[in-house]
Amino acid sequence: MMTVPGARAPAWAVLYRTAGWAGVLFVACGVAALNLYAIDTPPVTGGEATLLFITDHTQTYVAQQLLWLLPSVLAVVVFVALFIVLFEVDPSLSVLGLAIGGGSWVALIAVPVTSEGALSLVYLADRFAVASSTSASTYVAAAEAIIAENNTPSLAGVLSPLGVLLMSIPMAKCAFPRWIGWVGLATGGLGLASEALRFAVPNLYAVYGPLLWFWFGAVGVRLLLLSRSVAARSAAGSP
Repeated sequence: MMTVPGARAPAWAVLYRTAGWAGVLFVACGVAALNLYAIDTPPVTGGEATLLFITDHTQTYVAQQLLWLLPSVLAVVVFVALFIVLFEVDPSLSVLGLAIGGGSWVALIAVPVTSEGALSLVYLADRFAVASSTSASTYVAAAEAIIAENNTPSLAGVLSPLGVLLMSIPMAKCAFPRWIGWVGLATGGLGLASEALRFAVPNLYAVYGPLLWFWFGAVGVRLLLLSRSVAARSAAGSP
């Protein structure tokens, strides 16, 4: 029977290092996307207004969408590493955290829309720019449908903070500082509230977003330190 190495085994050094940088890049992408959004803010309502904006700002719009979507891939890597670290501490919560949290980020990749737009709108904007007056309404209607989907709370949006919360519960018992676990609990709880009250209290996202970045950044730094620790054990000849 194949034996899976323990969380402190040198075999996981590459995974921890990769996931650590993924956590750091998660924050970098979010900050860069937010800066682009502040400089060149796209409309979030109105199909025709959105298509006209994309036609005039294609490069920055595409860059924003990619920077909002890339963190979904990076988050999956982080959750896989957390699963390995936390499995020995709490197998049930680590499996649930990976399935719910990691799965939610995979779902966000599978349906590549963000709350600020979608790459599919770029194609519609290109077609709209050369469409006749009679066919232009078709592309506007299609854009309206995508915008409506963007503004609708999704199950993946609810499950991602739940995954953070589940992974954070056992953190105080392992190689992570206790405060990272508490930050994760606050992040997960606030994320669930933000999704539930998305239209009633939209300003909750102004707190939840930076707190999510902070948690991913803290987890990423800790995984980088852990990768150095297990690599040092390998150099010392420890199993």
